[in-house]
Amino acid sequence: MNNFVEELTWRGMIHTIMPGTEEQLNKEMTTAYVGIDPTADSLHIGHLVSVMILKHFQRAGHKPIALVGGATGMIGDPSLKSAERNLLDEDTLRHNQECIKRQLARFLDFESTAPNAAELVNNYDWMKDYTFLNFIRDIGKNITVNYMMAKDSVKKRLSTESREGMSFTEFSYQLLQGYDFLYLYEHKNCKLQMGGSDQWGNITTGTDLIRRKTGRDDAFGLVCPLITKADGGKFGKTESGNVWLDRRYTSPYKFYQFWLNVTDADAEKYIKIFTSIGREEIEALVAEHAAAPHLRVLQKRLAQEVTVMVHSQADYEAALEASNILFGNATANALRRLDEETLLSVFEGVPQFKVSRAAIEAGVKAINLFTEQAAVFPSRGELRKMVQANGFSLNKEKVADPEAVVDASHLLSGKYLLAQKGKKNYFLLIAE
Repeated sequence: MNNFVEELTWRGMIHTIMPGTEEQLNKEMTTAYVGIDPTADSLHIGHLVSVMILKHFQRAGHKPIALVGGATGMIGDPSLKSAERNLLDEDTLRHNQECIKRQLARFLDFESTAPNAAELVNNYDWMKDYTFLNFIRDIGKNITVNYMMAKDSVKKRLSTESREGMSFTEFSYQLLQGYDFLYLYEHKNCKLQMGGSDQWGNITTGTDLIRRKTGRDDAFGLVCPLITKADGGKFGKTESGNVWLDRRYTSPYKFYQFWLNVTDADAEKYIKIFTSIGREEIEALVAEHAAAPHLRVLQKRLAQEVTVMVHSQADYEAALEASNILFGNATANALRRLDEETLLSVFEGVPQFKVSRAAIEAGVKAINLFTEQAAVFPSRGELRKMVQANGFSLNKEKVADPEAVVDASHLLSGKYLLAQKGKKNYFLLIAE
């Protein structure tokens, strides 16, 4: 087995670790779990740190468990939250669980017969028949209110920062998460819980509960730092919101662009955290980048590794080709290979015009189309000048004659035309 703690340490992925954790991992194959909140039917890149920890854990020869919080998701974790969450129904949670498992299968081996094959569990399965009276008798009596009030997540919500205070429902969250650890300890021999540093209070509630209920002292916790950007901004957020792993919410092209556009300082940090590239190769990449930062070696490799891991090699190649269409010297053939989803992602934000499909199908002269039906040019004279200067393209092909006919054969994905003035000014025409 590889040394898991050593691996995470050089990658900058350990914030706090309980004494005895490394000795436990070196002693035997150990089972550990990470809790995942199923409030959406996709993970976003904020979840990736915990998922990568599970991936490294399995690669080191240990057994990972991904716990989807079907029960706790009905309550909402107060950690680092300023308001109470909306509660989800069981059907929604089950749907979200299935979607999340499909995503996790790209990182973890659930299918093999190896003793360290990954497992997915849902805490709703052991909480749904546990009566309130039995829970407060069996579990609640082991943890004092004083202990629970001392947790940072509780103190913050009870402080003057939050006018609404904290419901009993949320206050009980740490008891439920503590019981998850106890249940997995007793039923799955799970001796380690991992997560982000905001989970430390909940994790220690679990280890304390195990010690009080069983009399044993062999349950441990390990948390990673919360990832931030070099400028202190929140990691994983863009102007349009979260960067999701599901292509329905964030296209592979936009996903690739997110990683490609991180700063040099962030790229050096993220390539250790979000890829499985080895230490020597990362050090070589960092040195290569330092010698020629303008080539953005780190960002390109980071974007490649994470896009292939989350999506596929084909999606990475399509995203790379799409980037070349916008920023490089791509060909008309490359443009035609783009699917509609990627085409719209690449040219999101460029001026758009709706034009008559009937007119396109009948055939319309370029000089009429790009001045009258779509105001790409303010006048026919300006279009003629641009064509003479060899500066106007349709679908990445130079327009040599203002009188040339544009027809249905020019439509991309049967619907779009891409006009380009000079090097950087794009216009998307939509035939309707």
